[in-house]
Amino acid sequence: MVPPGIALTSLADLGFYDEIIEDGQTLEENARIKSRTLHKKYGVNCFADDTGLEVEALNGAPGIHSARYAGEGHDFEANLQRLLHEMAGVTHRSARFRTVIALILNNHEYLFEGIVEGEIILERKGIAGFGYDPVFVPEGYNQTFSEMDSLLKNRISHRGIAFRKLCDFLANR
Repeated sequence: MVPPGIALTSLADLGFYDEIIEDGQTLEENARIKSRTLHKKYGVNCFADDTGLEVEALNGAPGIHSARYAGEGHDFEANLQRLLHEMAGVTHRSARFRTVIALILNNHEYLFEGIVEGEIILERKGIAGFGYDPVFVPEGYNQTFSEMDSLLKNRISHRGIAFRKLCDFLANR
């Protein structure tokens, strides 16, 4: 929930439709690139995020390349198929989703991180969500993100955790 006294403005509200090149080497760098680009262009307080799936057996891949894991011009389905192919025969399937939000507030930068640990299952389950949700089971649960009710997923997800940290920070300023 957005703290009282804070109004959100979307990129469309600003008339911003350009692509921001995310050429950082970490989620933190990519989130900062996006927030700094918007802050420089519009001079407003803003936040931006970057998210990635980090698979231990793949040395943290796909990580910052999660959205383009199968290459440019591919979609979530191709990314998911590449991940399942690379995980074939792998028994240690630990993974985590991680989101980093970069906030610029009154010309100061802040970072907020959300992590959800889990594992990659052998085959997809569920129809909701997007990306890697059909093959990711969060620790302590027996359903993939795709099988979960959206309220539960949002409560435990990496994005939800990072966003709540951001909101708590703003509410206590």
